[in-house]
Amino acid sequence: MIVSFALRNFNRARTRTRITVGAMAFACAIMIFYASLLEGWFAGMEKNAVGMDLGEFQVHARGFRADPDLYKIIAEDETVLAQLGRAGFVAAPRLYASGLAAAGNASSGIELRGVDLLREPLVTAINQHVWQGQWLAAEDQAGVVLGRKLARILGLAVGDEVVVVAQAADGSTANELFRVRGVLKSVGEGVDRSGFFLSATSFRRLMIVPQGVQQIVVKRQQATEDLGRATTRLARLLPNYEVRNWRQLQPVLARLFEMGDISLVIMLLITYAAVGILTLNALLMSVFERIPEFGVMKALGFSPWGLFAMIVVESMLQVTVAVLLALTAGLPFSFYFSIHPIDFSQFVQSSSTIAGVALDAKWYCVVTVNSVMLPILFLYLVSGLAILYPALKAALLKPLNAIYHH
Repeated sequence: MIVSFALRNFNRARTRTRITVGAMAFACAIMIFYASLLEGWFAGMEKNAVGMDLGEFQVHARGFRADPDLYKIIAEDETVLAQLGRAGFVAAPRLYASGLAAAGNASSGIELRGVDLLREPLVTAINQHVWQGQWLAAEDQAGVVLGRKLARILGLAVGDEVVVVAQAADGSTANELFRVRGVLKSVGEGVDRSGFFLSATSFRRLMIVPQGVQQIVVKRQQATEDLGRATTRLARLLPNYEVRNWRQLQPVLARLFEMGDISLVIMLLITYAAVGILTLNALLMSVFERIPEFGVMKALGFSPWGLFAMIVVESMLQVTVAVLLALTAGLPFSFYFSIHPIDFSQFVQSSSTIAGVALDAKWYCVVTVNSVMLPILFLYLVSGLAILYPALKAALLKPLNAIYHH
């Protein structure tokens, strides 16, 4: 009976109902789009940080992160790589050293990165992030790939020659001429300014490092596995080494991602506050218009809680219709921009970074359960809070006073 009364009353004040439902639907559709855009922005940030440089996990010899040193190596790297493979992880070794690069009259400090050309693409996608030229190739041992800012500092373009000077592992001076094979797109502050990539074979020859690596980058085979649980499993597997996940390696970035959910909640509260006020106003008007009717209903035996429930159901019907309209409008809009990005190239510089990670000028929407359900749940919550006062006012009316109310 309550539902039938609510359905009858739903369409009584058509103009007011349409305005209220339309406002709720518009706000919900906009918030679904905003939440999807925010998800896409954070996914792009994580891809640039984790998928291009950090990797999901990093393994080092003890003390290397506190004081990076050419001699602090993982000596039994092949054994460790085999262990990781058996445990269900994908891994790639890396070699690191500091040096100086010079071209013409310009010079700059660099971080030499020796890359395993076969394994690195399994854990990161940096080989697909080349802006000019090509990625490293096994047959081109003299070819190197530079970070974007480093190439600009040295005035280098694809095909130019660059000299590298460093101290080799045996104490001698490492000195060799390389040719720029490619220049990376913006990845992050560290890679952009000092990243100097060469094949692991070229690195070992230049720095006289016949065995061992400074770092092993690890990736989960099952992305659904919890990051913390996987970190614990890795640490138990490799007790003699330092194991860190990307959140531990980049705590500022991890905190930024955590703040993303909070910022979405704040935006939902601000946006839906206006919707809540509109709903409250519409329902108060509806209650005041029908006070004599409510008085008659209570005089005929309709309970206060029944009247309260009827008004709540009326409001929830409006919210449900608004949600259906929002899904009809918001989802196609979000899915469209998941394929066709919003281009902010005019407003975002190619070298812009946040927390040391490159900021992509093209923003995609990523539609997830969270980006759709959170705006809907908040709409129900805010609307539910907004109807409490009108519903209680109707429930507490005295029948005789209500019947003669003017």
